[in-house]
Amino acid sequence: MTSYKKHWTLDDIPWDSFDPLKVDPEMLRIVKGAALVEHNGSVYAEYLSNVFFDDSDFQTAAKRWGAEEVQHGKALVQWIKLADPNFDFRSRFKDFSSKITLPTTADKSVRGSRCSELVARCMVEVGTSSYYTALREASTEPVLREICRNIARDEIRHYKLFYSHMVRYREIERLGIIRRILVGVSRISESEDDELAYAYYAANNSGEKYDRKQCVRAYMSRAYGFYRPHHVERGITLTFKAVGIKPHSKLAAITARIACHFLNAKANQQTYTTQ
Repeated sequence: MTSYKKHWTLDDIPWDSFDPLKVDPEMLRIVKGAALVEHNGSVYAEYLSNVFFDDSDFQTAAKRWGAEEVQHGKALVQWIKLADPNFDFRSRFKDFSSKITLPTTADKSVRGSRCSELVARCMVEVGTSSYYTALREASTEPVLREICRNIARDEIRHYKLFYSHMVRYREIERLGIIRRILVGVSRISESEDDELAYAYYAANNSGEKYDRKQCVRAYMSRAYGFYRPHHVERGITLTFKAVGIKPHSKLAAITARIACHFLNAKANQQTYTTQ
């Protein structure tokens, strides 16, 4: 097996350039939540390795992916501690990881097939690459900008990784375009599920009771405010490609406009000071 070299490490980040005056408090809140999700990457890698139990090539790729996701979390946590030295990552992550779990011992995908699982993973990488690109362009804090730049690039590589394996399994399982579209839509709709909502809560709560709907609203009203049309357009292009629809088409352009309206509506909804 050939050795694997990471594309970047924590030592590559210019930590000495941190500027506390350029930290956006609202962005800090969502970055805290993102750090918990990213740091949980090893659990997802374990789940994927079990689903693809007889595919050693994919298992190796999944483990590398998981390690890079954990590195994303470590980089974000290190930045958060510069911005908020009182942030107790250990206890916050313990809370999050105890509530948000995966069936890591399962040998079948919760999506119904391996190809469906890979379509879903493509959707996640589309979302995260757009998310970190939007954060980088919205932030003026130099260290966070560099971290987000590196993470966004990783997420695009991850999208290509999962896409290449998805194409392979699409031929094996003969998963049709309708089914792939349904999987993609289902995974996108899960942006309002408990994982992101609880990550936001676990990272930011000061003792108040968890309210999923309120946390979803609080997270989205902040996170979606950083998106711009070109982030959405790029995301729709990659999404269409993954599910098998022509990525550069009138339908893609129309879908991007609708998605922009949706994100703007979510960004403009009421926020909550306690969460």
